[in-house]
Amino acid sequence: MKALVTGGAGFIGAHVTKHLLSADIDVVVLDDLSGGFEDHVDTRATFVRGSVEDVQLINQLFDEHRFDYVYHLAAYAAEGLSHFIRRFNYNNNLVGSVNLINAAVNYEVRCFVFTSSIAVYGTQPPPMVESMKPMPEDPYGVAKYAVELDLQCAHEMFGLNYVIFRPHNVFGEYQNIGDRYRNVVGIFMNQLMQGHDLTVFGDGEQTRAFSYIDDVAPIIAKAGYYPKCYNEIYNVGADQEYSVNQLAKATMKVMQTEGKLRHLEARNEVEHAYADHSKVKDMFETTQFTSLDEGIQKMAKWAKEVGARESSKFDNIEIERNLPPIWRIND
Repeated sequence: MKALVTGGAGFIGAHVTKHLLSADIDVVVLDDLSGGFEDHVDTRATFVRGSVEDVQLINQLFDEHRFDYVYHLAAYAAEGLSHFIRRFNYNNNLVGSVNLINAAVNYEVRCFVFTSSIAVYGTQPPPMVESMKPMPEDPYGVAKYAVELDLQCAHEMFGLNYVIFRPHNVFGEYQNIGDRYRNVVGIFMNQLMQGHDLTVFGDGEQTRAFSYIDDVAPIIAKAGYYPKCYNEIYNVGADQEYSVNQLAKATMKVMQTEGKLRHLEARNEVEHAYADHSKVKDMFETTQFTSLDEGIQKMAKWAKEVGARESSKFDNIEIERNLPPIWRIND
């Protein structure tokens, strides 16, 4: 069996790749390294540097390798920033996904596994359940939901099997802690290692269920070769929600560094977002999940080993109006 993993040099993709290889599935990783790192790619996998927007490259890969499974994890997953990079967001997260779906249909892939996002639910009252009608509040969520709909169309028209996961606030080893726009656990750890204040939008009472990577990646990896779960949508992640303020305190405790919170002007974001996971637990027969403290402890050990990373700046902002001031500067 052979699988394509897009975004396999990134965070979740690198972990999914390792689990697939452990299941004796050959893996080709496609990643443009815009947010990932080549040294995250397992040496047993074949690495190809390229973009999901490159139709010719995608067709060449499918023609050469005849993939059984596609795991599409490549995405620029910055919900808040997506308002200001709309064209980039839709090209990368929607058009790039359609390129892969076309190839999966043409080359008769057995299953297309797609990581969507809890962002598709928008501001609906938590806990979010899969039966809710998606009502995304930002362009990132809109793009993810559009891909979900397209996969359902491809299944109805061409018989392409799919599995859609809606993960949320995943953290852990291999996360790009130098990314200033997303992944708050990594942002906090990076700021503490650099001796900076922890930046919090608004009052910090917005809540999320922060999900450790080892509770998410194994399930995503198994889905492709587990026909029982085909053509369904699953929330996946942690059950217990915490405020951003609570997360900041937990991170400081684990990093053994007393930091100071710097509250910024509130941005336009969903205030409370966490999900119900009854469906995924029943399907994959999993009950044990990593606590927030334990997950942060594991990630902190890795973060201290790799050290602080310079916070990168997105160079192609399309709309400056209402852009949070902290996203305009390099320090």
